[in-house]
Order: sequence, then structure tokens, then C-alpha cells
Amino acid sequence: MIRTFRLLLLPFSVIYGIVVVLRNKLYDWQLFKSTQFDIPVICVGNLVVGGSGKSPVTEYLVNLLVEYKVAILSRGYGRETKGFLYADDTATAKSIGDEPLQFYHKFPQVTVAVCEDRVAGIKRLKATHQVILLDDAYQHRRLRPGFSVLLFEFQKLQQLQMLLPAGNMREPFSGYKRADILLVTKSPEQISTAQRNTCTRKFNDQAQKNLFFSSILYGDLTGLYTKSQQNLIHLKDKTVFLLTGIANPKPLLTYLEHFNSDIVHHNYPDHHAFSSQNISRLVKAFHGHPGKEKIILTTEKDAQRLFDVTIKELLLNLPVFYLPIKIDVEADRKNEFDQKILKYVSDTTRNR
Repeated sequence: MIRTFRLLLLPFSVIYGIVVVLRNKLYDWQLFKSTQFDIPVICVGNLVVGGSGKSPVTEYLVNLLVEYKVAILSRGYGRETKGFLYADDTATAKSIGDEPLQFYHKFPQVTVAVCEDRVAGIKRLKATHQVILLDDAYQHRRLRPGFSVLLFEFQKLQQLQMLLPAGNMREPFSGYKRADILLVTKSPEQISTAQRNTCTRKFNDQAQKNLFFSSILYGDLTGLYTKSQQNLIHLKDKTVFLLTGIANPKPLLTYLEHFNSDIVHHNYPDHHAFSSQNISRLVKAFHGHPGKEKIILTTEKDAQRLFDVTIKELLLNLPVFYLPIKIDVEADRKNEFDQKILKYVSDTTRNR
């Protein structure tokens, strides 16, 4: 049924593709204005709608650029506000978005701001910062970043993908040619030669030199409100009530099943604003389950939407944990990956 519906949408994808290609060409030919700054500006983006691991890559860059005064600028997807806002102690997922709130909680030394107009946002930040990281701005062509890291989810890269609305691609695949680094995310720890070749041959010879692979590293279970930590081995013999509102929870489920297959999954769309009714349903299922050993688990991004006072009251006395993640760039090329970024920042800073 879904496949038939997608086929019916193909003519609209063709029209959408023509419009996007024309728009990109007008920027490439400089008939549309694109602003560039002399401060190092690094864009982390992708070609598709939905998650491909932008947040952990942004966090990786923060840790890599620890010697610089860094600002993260995001659109703040899902927020109920408009315009330029700094993240502060009063910020919520509703005011700035879940991912910026996660960055703010995780990196107190970094400035986090949101603005749908990235050019205006950078103008507010550039005088007091040395590097600006743009979260999800690859299609924001009004801005020309100095360096772009473009992400591709491993599983999706091996499949045929179509443009919106029949598929989930924001622009044609050839858009990768604007990027400085191509990073395949969520790869298996051991990639076969055939799998690597399937991914690599989708790009031209020049781009292949800048193609890197990375996998996910999961941290310890972390208490949502207590910040206490437990090893994942503690999931054994427990019933896991998993709450997710991310684009693709499959890699997480696959990983958790290594520790426990007794998982009750409450799954919602990406960036879903959890309501009291959603959480009440989860709590009711938790209490109604006959098992004695139970735990509620969510992702670090989803956790940012569980600090609302009403939701917190429902969960406060329950064992609620989140699972932090980070990226692990393939070991034999990690230094090359890091040096490309550090060289860009160093050269641009020196030339200002």
C-alpha cells in the first residue's frame, strides 16, 4: 500500500526535483545571493529528511575544537518560538528545540543559539566566537559555509532513495558535490568489502577521497533525573519499556537486543512532542506489567522533551534512564578526518 502511494507521488517528485535543481543552480551561478563569513563556519547536514546522526557529529566537533571558543547555531526544529534565542537555564525543548537543549546541557563551555535565519544568527555570534557550528543547514543556500560535513546513514546509502514527496530526499544525490567531507554514519563495526564498495561507488573519484565511515558508540545508562549511571549489563532479566521519538530507532533496538530481547517499544515520530497522555500510557503499561524487574529507557535526544513539569511529575519516582551515544570514526582514518577539520579552522583563523 505504501509502495503504491509512493509511486503515485513520483510525478510530484519530478517537479520538486526540477525546482530544487534550478534553485541550486541559481545559487551556484551567483544569481541568488549567498553570504560567506571570514570566521570558520562548519555546516553539519544531510540530504534527507530525518536523522542521520547530526547531533553526535556536532558533539564530536565540539570535543575536537576544544581549544576554540565555539558556538552552535541551529534552527531549533520543533520549537514554539521564532527569531534568535540563546539557550539558558530557562530554556526548554519547546522554546529552543530538543537538540539545542541537549547541546546546552552537555557543553556548558559552548554558546548554543537558535535562529531560522542562519546568516542573521552568525552576525549575532561572530564577534565573540572563534568557530561556529551549524546544525542541519546544508540546504540553507543563503549561507555559504566555509566547510561542510555531509552525513549519509549506512543502511539508507545502500538502498534506492527518491526525492520528496515520494521519498525522503531533500535534494538530488548529486548535491554531495558541495561538501568537503562525506561521513557515513551508523556503520557496522566490521564493514565487509562488498558493503564498503556499495557505498563508495555512489560517489565520484574526487569525493571518494573525502569519504569516511563511522559507527555508534553507546554509553552507560544514565538516570534522567538522578544522573546515576549503570552498565547496560543491568538490562539483563529486566523488562525494558523503550520510549523513542527519533527518525530511525532500528539501530538502537538492534543494539539493545544484545542485552535483552524483552522490549516494549513505545514508538513516536521524529521530534514528537510527548504529551501527558503519551507518558500516562507508558506509565500505565509499566505498572500493569507483571514483571518485578522493569526499567524505562529513552534516547538522550528524547530525554530533553521529558523535563516538562507535568511530564516530570508522572515519571519522577520511576526508574527512567537515557542512553547517550557518540560517533566513532574508523580508526585507520580518524586522524585524517580530524586534521581536515582542524586545518580548515586553523587556516581560516590565521587568514582573518
